Amino acid sequence: MSREVRRVRVNLDPKDIDDLPFDEIKAILRGADDLIMRGGRSILAKILKGSKEKKVLEHNFNESPVYGYFSDLSIEEITAKIDWLILNGFFKIEYDYRLPLLVYTRKGWEIEMDTYTDELLKEFDNLLESNNADFDMMYLKDRNREMILLLLDKVEATGNSRYITILEAWKRIDYKKVRQRINKVIEEIQNQ
Repeated sequence: MSREVRRVRVNLDPKDIDDLPFDEIKAILRGADDLIMRGGRSILAKILKGSKEKKVLEHNFNESPVYGYFSDLSIEEITAKIDWLILNGFFKIEYDYRLPLLVYTRKGWEIEMDTYTDELLKEFDNLLESNNADFDMMYLKDRNREMILLLLDKVEATGNSRYITILEAWKRIDYKKVRQRINKVIEEIQNQ
């Protein structure tokens, strides 16, 4: 006979929030990136608060680009914003055994993908400005394919030939389908 799993109950309370500015929505979604199916609302609130709690530091959540984004707010106020995102379809809650974990909905993932690919494109600019000809692109391998293709679309849209050296380095380490798309981006940039 199996025992019933007692799931941790989640009570969502967005307080009196009717709407959130888009930059706050993006920040909250960005803060959750490392937590998806690993953590819930409380740890996300601590990341956004800039908490120095052991669990936050142990998992390097303090390296998030939005760590401390809401440092002037209370954990309760931040949690209300997170709850608003859940109730408005940017996150959903899924359970791993008994613990409620955050997961992006399609709506939330599309915003996060756009935000994250913008960051990656800026990272390309930083790599180029470092004048280091040896680009280690392994950090892009095994990433979400949809996000990688969006990043390549953004590189292509710039039409900037300075990205070709990064694309060539990336092409050497990635899978066939990504290499094919990289080749098309290089070709498009060269033909502009």
